[in-house]
Amino acid sequence: MTGPAVPRPAAPPTGYDVLVLGEVLVEVHAGTALRDAVDGTPARISYSGDALNAAAAAAAAGARTALLAVVGDDELSVPLLRRAAELGVDVSHVRRAPHPNGAYLLSADTEGDRAFVYWRTRSAGSTLSVRHIASWRHLLTGSTALVTSGITGALSPSSRAAVLAASETVHAAGGHVSYDPNFRSRLTGREEARELLARIAPLTGLLKTSCPGDARALVDTGDPRTAAARYRALGARTVAVTAGADRLLLDQDGVLTCHSVPVNPDPVDATGAGDCFTGTATARLALGDTLADAVAYGTAAASLSVSGRGGTGYVPPFARTAALAAAHRSA
Repeated sequence: MTGPAVPRPAAPPTGYDVLVLGEVLVEVHAGTALRDAVDGTPARISYSGDALNAAAAAAAAGARTALLAVVGDDELSVPLLRRAAELGVDVSHVRRAPHPNGAYLLSADTEGDRAFVYWRTRSAGSTLSVRHIASWRHLLTGSTALVTSGITGALSPSSRAAVLAASETVHAAGGHVSYDPNFRSRLTGREEARELLARIAPLTGLLKTSCPGDARALVDTGDPRTAAARYRALGARTVAVTAGADRLLLDQDGVLTCHSVPVNPDPVDATGAGDCFTGTATARLALGDTLADAVAYGTAAASLSVSGRGGTGYVPPFARTAALAAAHRSA
């Protein structure tokens, strides 16, 4: 494929702070609720997907971050990768496949309870496989942390195997794994998602999940405390449960703490807020922060991120994230 060169940061000599494994999507943002869309409804193109959202947040939080993904051979791949690079993410390890990029359509929403329309069948992202993981082994064993998700594992059987292989590789090398089950009923069944969760949970340093969204489907409860206990029973060491837009429950080795989320006075769209939390918290853990500080930064960044449209519409700079976290703690 030809096209303008994509800027690529030089890879750090001692590995990355954060690697993000997953899917990058073309995002089409409608100017009205999808049920009200008519001929002539305005829309804009941007780039998102949970992997790009988390990678952008990790880079903004100060981590040397690389994206491990497969993108397509269509005309949108160049601007897609350029956007990732503009967000501070190293895309030099991204692979190509002779398939189109996945895409989705959404409309603005501030509550995080949205309807999406996806085009993913035979997408480039779904071709992710253990062959790719083998080619990235030196990165996985030489970097500090990995972020991946249940969405990636649900794209195809080969993607599922890739998520497991990458997580096992990082865990065996002594690295940190952050995992978000991110259950999507249109992508996978409950039993398949539960089986993947059961295999990934013991490998994680941080399992981030939503309640009741993920929890009802995966651990049969709408109660955050019960959900955290059930995830820990699967082997997860630390569980962060988001319970709505304003609170988070943290279970670290059975010790429960509740965290309020700073209020954003001007919310626009909650798309990607959970990914922003995971990317930011993982980055700060990789950089040596305590869990409490990493979570505080993660919740602050997630709150700020809803000021923009789409998954990467606004990625807050760390100075602003840190200032909001400090102000929230002292309030």
